[in-house]
Parts: sequence; structure tokens; C-alpha cells
Amino acid sequence: MNAVSIGPLVFASDRFAAVLGILAFLLVTTILARRVEPAIGRWSTWTLAGGLIAARLGHVALHWESFAGEPWRVLAIWQGGFQPVAGLIGVVIVSIFFIRSLVSGLAAAGALGLGLVIWIGVTQLTQATLGQPAPTVALQQMDGPAMAVSDVAGKPAVINLWASWCPPCRREMPLLAEVAASRHDVTFLFVNQGEGSENIRSYLSSQNLKLDRVLLDQSMQIPRHYGTMGLPVTLFLRADGTLAAMHIGEISREALNANIEKLAGPT
Repeated sequence: MNAVSIGPLVFASDRFAAVLGILAFLLVTTILARRVEPAIGRWSTWTLAGGLIAARLGHVALHWESFAGEPWRVLAIWQGGFQPVAGLIGVVIVSIFFIRSLVSGLAAAGALGLGLVIWIGVTQLTQATLGQPAPTVALQQMDGPAMAVSDVAGKPAVINLWASWCPPCRREMPLLAEVAASRHDVTFLFVNQGEGSENIRSYLSSQNLKLDRVLLDQSMQIPRHYGTMGLPVTLFLRADGTLAAMHIGEISREALNANIEKLAGPT
């Protein structure tokens, strides 16, 4: 399982695990604040804020070249991007100002540890099955003969599942088109979900986007093959066609480049 659906909301498994871990942490610290020491409640609030801010800033610092051209993306946390070590440093700094006794310190450490255990455990239980072979079903290309995802075996591939009505798909498409045009060592396939060629052409023309390989997945066979939910989804395939990584939701420039470099190396 690579995603979790709650009503109309779809969470990538790693983000769902993070939410559960944070909720468990807040629940336990609320109980401890009532029974052990009220300061634990204030500590938990500031720790959560400080840890998340530090983790985000750590990620931005590591990828400062990517953010320099688009500084507004520092606030685009829906794309993901948090540095765990920086987050831990933020937690430690905040804790210095709030934890005043051994008892409250041990209780706070226990609550933090429980949240981390739940986070890591749920991530392991819900992660995608990697190594899955590419689907062999042939899909019609918008401009060209029918082809299957498995036909691109021979060099690494990026498979983007998208639709023109999907807002995060529309936001990430210029980035994907740019990287696809600049990387000739990786094959990009844009597998549209459920739309006709006329709608796709109209959208691409209106956005001044040029995509070389657009496949029409009218019956959504590729999501069924990989067991994905929601759009967009970006799949990273090794040269032998097996699944190396999966990103659910809008992808950032640094996440896209990092996954490609794991497969094909830097440009």
C-alpha cells in the first residue's frame, strides 16, 4: 500500500505515517501535561513548531540552489521536503528552554519516542512494494503508435500519471516538461488518466507545453497495476523496468532531480 484514502483525501504513506506519529505525540503530551507537569503541554506545542520549521529550513539549505530561483517555494510545504537531522536539532534547542526537571524530561522523551516509533512503524507497513516490473499493456500514444510502459526498458524512466483537471498536476507539469526536455539519459512518459486527445491537446496548447510521449490510459490500467490512488503520481523505473521509487502528489524540483540522479546519475 503506497497511499491511504480518508474520504476525499489521499495521503502518501510516508505523510500519513508522519501525521499519525504527530497525533500520537500530541495526545500523549496532553495527558502528561495534566498528570505530570503543565509545562509539557507548552513544550509539545513549541517542539512541534520548532522541529518542523528547523527541518524545513534544513532541507532548503541543502538545496539552496534549487530554491534560489524560486524563493517562494520555501513555503510550498505541500510538496514535501524536511531534513530530519535539522528537525531533531530544532527539537533539542526548544527542549532546553522548557524541560526543567528529570521527571518531565523523561516523560517528554517518552512521548517523543512513541511518536517516532509510530511514524517509522506505519511507514514500514504502508510503503510501496519496490522492484515491481513495468506493465506490458499497450496504450495509445497521442502522437505515435501504441506502446507499453515496459517498452522503455533499456534506460531509466520517469512515468507521470496526470490529468488536465487536476490542480497539482497542472502546477507540476511545467517542471516535468522542462526536466524531460533537458534529460536525454532518462525516458519520460506522461500517462494521461481518462481524457481524450482533444482535451489534452487543448490543455497543452493553452499552457504552451510540449510533451514528447503522451499516452492515453482511458481505463486507468497503470494506476491499477501499481496500486496507486489519486493524482498526480510520479514513478521512477530502473533501466530494467522495475520500480525504484514512487512519489504521490505534487513533486518538487529537488525531489524529482534526486530520484532521477539515483537512477541515472547527475547531468
